[in-house]
Amino acid sequence: MNTIRVSEKAANIDALQLELLGVPRPEAAQGQVIIEVASAGVNPSDVKATLGLMPHAVWPRTPGRDYAGLVVDGPSELLGQQVWGSGGELGIRRDGTHGKYLRIQASAVRAKPASVSLLEAGAVGVPFITAYEGLRRAGMPQAGSTMLVCGGNGKVGQATIQIATALGARVFAVERTAEAYRGHASGDVRMIDASSESIAAVVREETDGHGADIVYNTVGSPYFEQANQAMAIGAAQIFISTIEKPVPFDIFAFYRGQHTYVGVDTLALDSNACAGILDQLAPMFASGALRPFPVFSDYTYSLSDAKEAYRAVLQGATERVVLKP
Repeated sequence: MNTIRVSEKAANIDALQLELLGVPRPEAAQGQVIIEVASAGVNPSDVKATLGLMPHAVWPRTPGRDYAGLVVDGPSELLGQQVWGSGGELGIRRDGTHGKYLRIQASAVRAKPASVSLLEAGAVGVPFITAYEGLRRAGMPQAGSTMLVCGGNGKVGQATIQIATALGARVFAVERTAEAYRGHASGDVRMIDASSESIAAVVREETDGHGADIVYNTVGSPYFEQANQAMAIGAAQIFISTIEKPVPFDIFAFYRGQHTYVGVDTLALDSNACAGILDQLAPMFASGALRPFPVFSDYTYSLSDAKEAYRAVLQGATERVVLKP
């Protein structure tokens, strides 16, 4: 048995029905490759889609957006390559990566950096692609600029901090309570305890009143007001998620501050678009400026235990959860 199949929505994780099927290796058509998946990260969007919370999801299907593995069929120049990838359509609008084999267009396939193991490579996708796409659309951090990351110890937050510090930015990061930064960074990360410190006051005071040039708000509404107050003139704030949908919005402060809001939905980025982003990230991984998330045995699951992997993600696992088909 080598492939997960989900056929219907579920009210909650306990009610979720995952079928484990035995699927033979498919053959690649013209312009396609077959990848034997070695590792596949489990993202919150994977679990939400599996429960039926994505209105554009198809049924039945195999879940999963991220992958790393070996090309076993397709163009001769790709055979035997160890590759990595992700796609907003995978596991939602078509069969995805939580199975032994993935059929995908050859144009979306990229060799992984040699410095990143296959196990680690399958856990890179969504967090780093989301981080990069938001930063790209906000103008990218510059050396000496200031970044504020709300939700700094989340995986998108950590990926954002890695990229920003690698590019020479100064980084402030927010968490709900007093926490040390848990990820890799190429520079110091000033953690802000939102339960005891004013986010805006700390950023303003420690930048001589300048504020943050880019805010990556991975949480949304809880930090919206203070993040706005921390923004420098001409700054951008990036959103990928929220708790409350409507928020109070000061239009006067927005236009006087010459601010920009950037919304990022990586479900709209297909496998080819994600491959283009990995092209930009790969040299930074190869040089060591970026590092993959560590993948621990306690967070690595077989397909037969996929439901527990999904449960761990739904419950807010602090480490990257990975399936090994």
